[in-house]
Parts: sequence; C-alpha cells; structure tokens
Amino acid sequence: MDIAFSSTVELAAAIAARKISAVEALDAHLAQIDAHNEAVNAVIALDREGAHSQAKKADAALARGEAPGPLHGVPFTLKDTHETAGMKTTVGFPPFADYVARQDSPVVARLKAAGGVLMAKTNVATMLSDWQSNNPLFGRTSNPWNLQRTAGGSSGGAAAALCAGMMSFDVGTDMQDSIRLPASFCGVYGLKPTEHRVSLAGAFPDPEGAARSVRLMSCLGPLARSVEDLSLIYQIIAGPDGHDTDLAPVPVEDMPKLDPKTLRIAFASSFPGFPVAGEISAAVENLARRLQSAGAIVEEAKLP
Repeated sequence: MDIAFSSTVELAAAIAARKISAVEALDAHLAQIDAHNEAVNAVIALDREGAHSQAKKADAALARGEAPGPLHGVPFTLKDTHETAGMKTTVGFPPFADYVARQDSPVVARLKAAGGVLMAKTNVATMLSDWQSNNPLFGRTSNPWNLQRTAGGSSGGAAAALCAGMMSFDVGTDMQDSIRLPASFCGVYGLKPTEHRVSLAGAFPDPEGAARSVRLMSCLGPLARSVEDLSLIYQIIAGPDGHDTDLAPVPVEDMPKLDPKTLRIAFASSFPGFPVAGEISAAVENLARRLQSAGAIVEEAKLP
C-alpha cells in the first residue's frame, strides 16, 4: 500500500491488523513533509519527537494485545487554531505567536483518545479571515498542484498538506468556506457540519481564560481523503462534550445511505454573467448525466 496517500480508514485498519506499524505510518508522512513542505509551506509546527513517542506507544499497546481505537496510530495534523497542550496556537496572528494552551480542546482530546497521533499544526490565514492561507508569522501556503496558485483559506495548510501526502486527515474550521474552498482547490474532501454539532470550545485561542470568543456560524469539520474518512472523523468529534453549552444534546447518527432514485436534483453548468471554465462545465454536466443514469430526477436550473 502507498502509506502516505492511503485513507484514514485504510491506515487504521492496516495498523490494527499489524500489517504496518504506527511508526511506519508516521515515517511515511514525515518523509513527505521533508520532501515537499519547504515548497508548499503547509506544515508550520512539527512535533517530530512527540509524534514518534506517541507512535511507539501505539505499537506497544497493540503488542500487549490492547484493543485499538478507531484512529489507533494514525498520524494527523490540526489547523493552527485548535488549542493543544504543549504546542503553540497562533492563528497566524503576531500577538499570539507564543501562546500555548494549558490543555487540549475537546476535539483534540477526542482525536487523541481515539488513538490518533498528532504530528503538527497547519498554516492558516491571519485570524482565519482570508480566502488564502498567508500570515506574517509563517508566510503563504502554496497549492501542491501548482505552487504559483493558492491553496485557499483559511484551512489552506490542512488541504495542501493532505493533498501532498503529509498526513491522513486534519480538522478545519468553516464560517465562510474555510474548509470547502481549500478542499476544492486542492482536490481533497472536506465537510462543514451543521452548526452546533461539533464543540467550538478551544477552537480559537482565548488566552488567560477569557470567555469563548467564537460561538456562532463557525463550524469545525474534517478534511480527509474520502467520504468514509469524513464520516469516521465526524462521528468521533461531534456531539455534546460538557464544555460547549451551545451543542444540541442529541446523538450522532450513522451517515444515511441514499438511494439515487429518491433524489430530485437541479444543476447549473454556468452562471449568467460570469465566465466558467469549460472543464468545470463539462464535469458538472457529466455528473448530472451519471446521476440521471442512476435513477435520480435531474433538471437543469434556470438561473436569473
């Protein structure tokens, strides 16, 4: 298997079956960082020693016969907005350049408890407020497909690192396309969940125990290599946690399986007054045909 470009689900299964070790999985992703991060500038805080320690502990636990968690030994990164104990959280903002949280945010704690091996933080737009990932502390993240292009923002470091095989998943934030835009620019998968389903506690630096500054509109969600990965990670991080009192006290259900024959879909391959690349129009039209062949009712939308 190509470890660096395997999905989270594939890596977790291979490690649990002891087909590969957690250390091997980590080293494969570290090799990608060493080979490509200088050009892409996606990873901005690498805890190589700490990650190796975590990976060795994961392998030792399996050797003792302990039951693996759903992310056991899987290397991952986090957008540089999540508060993490022992690692800086800067959101690309000079006044936060040396800020280190006293404890992990609930989302970080859940990922670690599931067995994930935290490797690094990934680059962002300053204060998460731009559609590209560029800031005074770490500079600009480039798109791995074309270094002259942007990886998008504000989760651009996460999407670019995933695209370049530097890890298997990340958790971004999304208020105005901050997950979806970089995912589409870099050709990976991203999910903006329904608001108030994933805890925002510790999802933005609030030094000195200040009241939580982000409460509305922003959502935390995974970036990964497949829809199955998105589903797995979402189910781990979603749900009430006792810290974010805005979360709905309802269970996290399995992703429903949709029958295309029950769907009615409208599509538009272009927008009046705006140029659309021919490849994009063709891709949309091809998808519409495939959905129709699968049994969905498909109609071309008449846009104003």
